[in-house]
Amino acid sequence: MTSYHCPVDGTRSAITALTWCCPVCRGPWDLDFTPARGVAANALAGRADSLWRYKEFLPLDTSAISLGEGRTPLVPLTDTVSAKLDFLMPTLSFKDRGAVMLGELARRLGPDRVVADSSGNAGTSFAAYCARAGLPCTVYVPEGTSAKKTEQIRAHGARLVTVPGGREATARAARAAADEPGAFYASHVFNPYFLHGTKTYAYELWEDLGGRLPEALAVPVGNGTLLLGVALAVAELRALGLITARPRLIAVQAEAVSPLAAAFRAGADDLLPVRADDLLRDGEGDRPRGGAGGLLPDGGTVPGGDAGAGGVPGPGGGAGAGGVRGAGGNAAGGAGGVEPATLAEGIAIPRPPRARQILAAVRESGGTFLTVPEDGIREAQRDLAARGLFVETTGVACWAAVRAGGDAVRGEVVVPLCGSGLKTGMAASA
Repeated sequence: MTSYHCPVDGTRSAITALTWCCPVCRGPWDLDFTPARGVAANALAGRADSLWRYKEFLPLDTSAISLGEGRTPLVPLTDTVSAKLDFLMPTLSFKDRGAVMLGELARRLGPDRVVADSSGNAGTSFAAYCARAGLPCTVYVPEGTSAKKTEQIRAHGARLVTVPGGREATARAARAAADEPGAFYASHVFNPYFLHGTKTYAYELWEDLGGRLPEALAVPVGNGTLLLGVALAVAELRALGLITARPRLIAVQAEAVSPLAAAFRAGADDLLPVRADDLLRDGEGDRPRGGAGGLLPDGGTVPGGDAGAGGVPGPGGGAGAGGVRGAGGNAAGGAGGVEPATLAEGIAIPRPPRARQILAAVRESGGTFLTVPEDGIREAQRDLAARGLFVETTGVACWAAVRAGGDAVRGEVVVPLCGSGLKTGMAASA
C-alpha cells in the first residue's frame, strides 16, 4: 500500500495506522499515488462493466465487496448539455464510487468498527459496503436528515446516531468516536481513498466520449468530494498524456449555504472568517444542550434539551419545535423533525475542510461558482421528473444552475444527477 501525506505541512502516515487526519494540523490527508502508464481508452473493452475496469488508475485494483458500481449512463438533456445518471448506483447515489474504495480499504485493515458521518447518502453507502464486508458500522447524521435515507442506513444493519444541530456538529461527534482505539473513520472528506473512487466519474466520461472530456463539468459542491475527484482525474489524465484540454469546473452551491461561492467571489484562497454567533444561529454550536452530549441514538430525542440554536429560524422558514427550520424541507420530512437550511441538504456544508483545495481546483480550471435559489431547485426537480428522471433535491442543483444559462455554461456541459428521488421525494411547494 501507499502512504498518506498532509498537503499543508508534509506529515506522513502509514495507511495501516488508522490515523484519520494529520496529527500536526488536524487537516485531511492526501495520498501518495501515481497511476500506471500505457492504458488507453480502447484498451478497456471486455473488462468488468464497473469502475474497477480502471484498476491501473486506482490505489486499490480490486474489491471483494463490489456491488457493480460505476459505468452509469450518459444521456442528453439538450443539444449541449448531457446528464450522467449516478443515481443508478447500487445504493442510489454517486457516493458508492468512494464508499466501495473506503469499504475495501477497511476490509483489508480489519478494524474493530467503522465510523462515518453523513448528511445521508454517504452514510447509506458506507452502511451497505460495511454490511457486505461484515464490519460493524456506526453512522452519524444531522437531525433533519431525510427519513428515507436513515431508513436505508438502518436497513443495512448500521447503528444510526442522530446528532442535534447541523452538519458540522455531526462531523465533530463522529470524529470524537473515530479517535477511539480500533476505529476506522470512513470519512469521505478526510480520507483520500474516497476521492480516488469519485474520480472514476471523470474516467468514465473520458472513455464514453472517446478519449476526451467535455468543455465544462458542472459539479455540486458541499465538501467537494466529487469536484476534487474530478480535478484529480483531470490532472492524472493530462499527466499521462491521455487528454490535452482541461474542462472548466462549474461548482454549484445552494444560495442558502454557499460559503465556497462567497470565498471565490471575494478572491479568497480559503473560507471567509465567520463569527461564533453566526455558527450558533445556524445550529452549529460547539455542543448541543441536554442529554448525554446531545447525541440521539437511533432517532431518539433528548428530553428537555435543545440543539445548537434550536428554535431559531433559518432562511425562508419559521422556527420548528426545538429545531432549525430551513427553506421548506423535503416532502418526506427529516429524521428528527428539523428541516435543513436548504432543500439541497447533501451540499449544505458551512465549513468544508478541503475548502482551499476546492477553490484552487476551480480557479486552475478556469471555472467558476454558481448558486441556485430554493425555487430553482424545486423547478429543476419538476423539470427532470417531466423528462423521466426522478432525482433528489441535492442531485438537481447542477441542472438548476445550468438551465438558468449564462456565459459560465457555454459549450458542451455534463451535469451529474447524483441521487435518486426515492431518497427524499419531491420538494414541497414554497
